Amino acid sequence: MGSTFGTIEMGKRSLMATNQQLATTGHNISNADTEGYSRQRVTLSAMDPLYRADLSREERAGQIGQGVTVESVTRVRDELLDTRIVAQANEKSYWSTRDDYCTMLESIYNEPEDISIRSNMDKFWESWQELSTYPDSKAARQAVITRGETLVNSVKQRFTSLSGIGTMLNGDIEGTVSEVNSYAKQIASLNNQIVESEGLGDNPNDLYDKRDLLTDKLSELINIKVDHRDPDEFMIHVGGKILVQGDQNRSFDLEKMSDNNGYSKVVWADTGDDATDITGGQLGALITLRDDDVRSEMQSLNTMSMNFADLVNDIHRNSVGANNTTGLDFFVEEPFVTNAQGNFDRNGDGVEDSSYIFRMTGGNKLDLQAETGLEGVMTLSSDTGTVDISYGPADTVETIINRINDSSSDVKAYLDRNSNLVLKATTAKSMENPDFVIRHVEDSGYFLSGYSGLLAGRGAENAYDFGTANAVESLASNNAGYAVAPVLNPSGYMEVNSLIKSDVQSVAASKPNSYGMAEAGDGSAAVEIAALRNSNIMIGNSKTFDDYFADTVTKIGLKGEEAQINLESQTAVMEDLTNLRDSISGVNMDEELADMLKFQHGYNAAAKFISVMDELLDTVINGMGV
Repeated sequence: MGSTFGTIEMGKRSLMATNQQLATTGHNISNADTEGYSRQRVTLSAMDPLYRADLSREERAGQIGQGVTVESVTRVRDELLDTRIVAQANEKSYWSTRDDYCTMLESIYNEPEDISIRSNMDKFWESWQELSTYPDSKAARQAVITRGETLVNSVKQRFTSLSGIGTMLNGDIEGTVSEVNSYAKQIASLNNQIVESEGLGDNPNDLYDKRDLLTDKLSELINIKVDHRDPDEFMIHVGGKILVQGDQNRSFDLEKMSDNNGYSKVVWADTGDDATDITGGQLGALITLRDDDVRSEMQSLNTMSMNFADLVNDIHRNSVGANNTTGLDFFVEEPFVTNAQGNFDRNGDGVEDSSYIFRMTGGNKLDLQAETGLEGVMTLSSDTGTVDISYGPADTVETIINRINDSSSDVKAYLDRNSNLVLKATTAKSMENPDFVIRHVEDSGYFLSGYSGLLAGRGAENAYDFGTANAVESLASNNAGYAVAPVLNPSGYMEVNSLIKSDVQSVAASKPNSYGMAEAGDGSAAVEIAALRNSNIMIGNSKTFDDYFADTVTKIGLKGEEAQINLESQTAVMEDLTNLRDSISGVNMDEELADMLKFQHGYNAAAKFISVMDELLDTVINGMGV
């Protein structure tokens, strides 16, 4: 039979259970506004009985109940919903970051009309048109120089603005990498504390909440996936690679990139591998914005600036000023290297190992409509390596040039004012390759060698390749010349030639006569320069300057619109998910107060039960005397 005092023990267990329920309710109420807190519930179960169910006694059949016991205190959480929120937070943060920076980029192109690049370029063309009408006017020449300087300043201002956003993005990347490393370290530390607590049979609910909160914050910074398959080893992956495993964590590091404005590249700290796995979250958006969006905008500005200066210079250097000066470029760029042959130490070992050449010109005059009568395959550098461009005997010079320009090659071709073939480098898609550097030119036939006078010979043995010093020695001896690559971001270093600014009469408005001098009243060169306003850009995609300005504004506007639409969509989805989680895991004051009253009555009833049993025992002990 049961113990006489067993009922007192039963009452005590009831008091302890209801006390635990009341304490947990108070804990929930206290943390109602704590970020990341999940409400907790006490799970009760009947205490194990004294006898097994298959046994019976003569005095009493079955089991004797022993009251209640607290089985566990658990938090209310939906792991599947948490997984969806982690994935969604990554998307929302990605588009939120893009939306903020796209707004900044849009503001750069929303320039007041009187100071915009487009309006200043229009005024520059107009000044040349006026000079063509009054070629003997010194004031008209001064206007050309002044408006040229104003245009250059506008280009530099846009470059400075884009560069400023790039620098800001780079700073945010460095700060975000530090945050990611900190969160990963904290999560690993919490994993260790959780395992120790679980080893003692406890449910460390508050530690779980802290870890989940840090995981949520980490998911806003970077695209992560949480792995719950091993209950004893909490894991976080980034693009399939482990970031956190139990109490161990990896981290990211930063490496300077000399070919990308000195910005920092994110790498795995332990292996040094590029962190190409980072594609989402705030960090993924920042990297994409800096290395794709801002870089492409700067490359586009550089391409326009280089082409604009080169087209103007092509006419100007072959024309004559009022003082009979010729051979001057109107615009000048800072060269990437001071070496006349473009030799450069690319790997930094102190030995020149590369040739940085932007433009090379053939020595033979060509006719666009002439059939070459030649057959061969040209091999030119491209973003993926090289691209082959074939030509046949029936192809005209113009057909071959168009074939080059329509290919995926990063080398473009045209005939200059002297009808010489010109090859120019474009910007590089890959950051491993320098901008405005011709990397490879080869021809199995004779179009680029004997016909155009560009290369010294045919075949691979006579190919031009930038991967060696003195590569210009592979050019034909009678080539019309080559130009060293400009310094990184030429739009920030373009200037009007100081020799022209010091003597306005050096502005070339005339074509040289048979004596190489300017004829009075001849403004034919100024007419040609003014006509460039509607010419196609020969570096990159063929389009006019007006097309360039329209495309840049449209492109950045569409990016901003895309970011805004996706942000609104992701925000709405995120709100639904967080509201659902709050309804499950959040603290509801009305529910907690109702539970508190229920537990209070339970506590009072347990206390009353003990009091009654105490009175009964007192009767037995003190009332049943001898």
